[in-house]
Amino acid sequence: MSTLAVVEEILRETAVPMSVREIVQRAGVRLPSKSKTPDTVVARDLSLDIKRKGDASRFARTSPGRYTLRDLAARGVENGAAAAPLSSTALKQERAAALPAKLGNVSKSGSAQVG
Repeated sequence: MSTLAVVEEILRETAVPMSVREIVQRAGVRLPSKSKTPDTVVARDLSLDIKRKGDASRFARTSPGRYTLRDLAARGVENGAAAAPLSSTALKQERAAALPAKLGNVSKSGSAQVG
Protein backbone atom coordinates (compact mmCIF):
# COMPACT_ATOMS: atom_id res chain seq x y z
CA MET A 1 0.00 0.00 0.00
CA SER A 2 1.41 3.41 -0.94
CA THR A 3 2.05 6.23 1.49
CA LEU A 4 -0.82 8.28 0.05
CA ALA A 5 -3.21 5.31 0.25
CA VAL A 6 -2.42 4.93 3.96
CA VAL A 7 -2.85 8.69 4.49
CA GLU A 8 -6.19 8.63 2.66
CA GLU A 9 -7.39 5.74 4.83
CA ILE A 10 -6.45 7.59 8.03
CA LEU A 11 -8.03 10.89 6.94
CA ARG A 12 -11.22 9.06 5.94
CA GLU A 13 -11.36 7.28 9.33
CA THR A 14 -10.97 10.48 11.33
CA ALA A 15 -12.88 12.80 8.96
CA VAL A 16 -11.04 15.86 10.34
CA PRO A 17 -8.00 17.81 9.12
CA MET A 18 -4.83 16.47 10.69
CA SER A 19 -1.21 17.52 10.97
CA VAL A 20 1.45 15.39 9.32
CA ARG A 21 2.69 14.33 12.75
CA GLU A 22 -0.80 13.14 13.76
CA ILE A 23 -1.13 11.21 10.49
CA VAL A 24 2.25 9.50 11.00
CA GLN A 25 1.42 8.62 14.62
CA ARG A 26 -1.87 7.01 13.58
CA ALA A 27 -0.31 5.22 10.62
CA GLY A 28 2.49 3.64 12.62
CA VAL A 29 3.84 0.55 10.86
CA ARG A 30 1.30 0.80 8.02
CA LEU A 31 3.51 3.37 6.26
CA PRO A 32 5.54 1.63 3.55
CA SER A 33 8.59 3.88 4.03
CA LYS A 34 11.18 2.76 6.55
CA SER A 35 12.61 6.28 6.66
CA LYS A 36 13.96 7.65 9.92
CA THR A 37 11.90 10.77 9.21
CA PRO A 38 8.43 9.53 8.17
CA ASP A 39 6.95 13.01 8.79
CA THR A 40 9.13 14.36 5.99
CA VAL A 41 8.11 11.57 3.61
CA VAL A 42 4.39 12.06 4.25
CA ALA A 43 4.62 15.88 3.99
CA ARG A 44 6.59 15.60 0.74
CA ASP A 45 4.18 13.10 -0.81
CA LEU A 46 1.12 15.16 0.13
CA SER A 47 2.66 18.42 -1.10
CA LEU A 48 3.77 16.89 -4.41
CA ASP A 49 0.38 15.30 -5.01
CA ILE A 50 -1.42 18.60 -4.39
CA LYS A 51 1.08 20.56 -6.49
CA ARG A 52 1.03 18.14 -9.44
CA LYS A 53 -2.69 17.40 -9.53
CA GLY A 54 -4.11 20.67 -8.20
CA ASP A 55 -7.88 20.44 -7.75
CA ALA A 56 -7.80 16.84 -9.02
CA SER A 57 -5.79 15.76 -5.95
CA ARG A 58 -7.63 13.66 -3.36
CA PHE A 59 -5.99 15.79 -0.68
CA ALA A 60 -6.37 19.41 0.40
CA ARG A 61 -4.27 21.62 2.66
CA THR A 62 -6.62 23.32 5.13
CA SER A 63 -3.88 25.36 6.80
CA PRO A 64 -0.09 25.15 6.84
CA GLY A 65 0.85 21.61 7.85
CA ARG A 66 -2.76 20.36 8.09
CA TYR A 67 -4.42 18.16 5.51
CA THR A 68 -7.77 16.57 4.81
CA LEU A 69 -9.47 14.82 1.94
CA ARG A 70 -10.81 17.18 -0.70
CA ASP A 71 -14.24 15.54 -0.69
CA LEU A 72 -14.50 15.94 3.10
CA ALA A 73 -13.46 19.59 2.87
CA ALA A 74 -16.07 20.17 0.17
CA ARG A 75 -18.74 18.80 2.51
CA GLY A 76 -17.47 21.05 5.32
CA VAL A 77 -16.50 18.32 7.75
CA GLU A 78 -14.35 19.61 10.60
CA ASN A 79 -16.12 19.09 13.88
CA GLY A 80 -19.26 20.38 12.21
CA ALA A 81 -17.61 23.48 10.74
CA ALA A 82 -16.50 24.27 7.21
CA ALA A 83 -12.94 23.27 6.36
CA ALA A 84 -12.29 24.74 2.95
CA PRO A 85 -8.91 24.06 1.39
CA LEU A 86 -6.64 27.08 1.17
CA SER A 87 -5.68 28.48 -2.20
CA SER A 88 -1.98 29.05 -2.84
CA THR A 89 -2.54 32.81 -2.41
CA ALA A 90 -4.26 32.28 0.94
CA LEU A 91 -1.40 30.02 2.08
CA LYS A 92 1.18 32.68 1.18
CA GLN A 93 -0.80 35.34 3.04
CA GLU A 94 -1.16 33.12 6.10
CA ARG A 95 2.57 32.34 6.14
CA ALA A 96 3.45 36.03 5.77
CA ALA A 97 1.16 36.93 8.67
CA ALA A 98 2.90 34.35 10.85
CA LEU A 99 6.33 35.90 10.34
CA PRO A 100 7.55 38.09 13.21
CA ALA A 101 7.40 41.82 12.66
CA LYS A 102 10.61 43.51 11.56
CA LEU A 103 12.50 44.83 14.60
CA GLY A 104 14.15 48.07 13.60
CA ASN A 105 17.81 48.19 12.62
CA VAL A 106 20.28 45.45 13.40
CA SER A 107 23.60 46.59 14.83
CA LYS A 108 26.96 45.17 13.78
CA SER A 109 26.91 42.93 16.84
CA GLY A 110 23.79 41.24 15.41
CA SER A 111 21.36 42.42 18.07
CA ALA A 112 18.20 44.25 17.14
CA GLN A 113 17.77 47.86 18.15
CA VAL A 114 14.16 48.82 18.66
CA GLY A 115 13.43 52.45 18.50
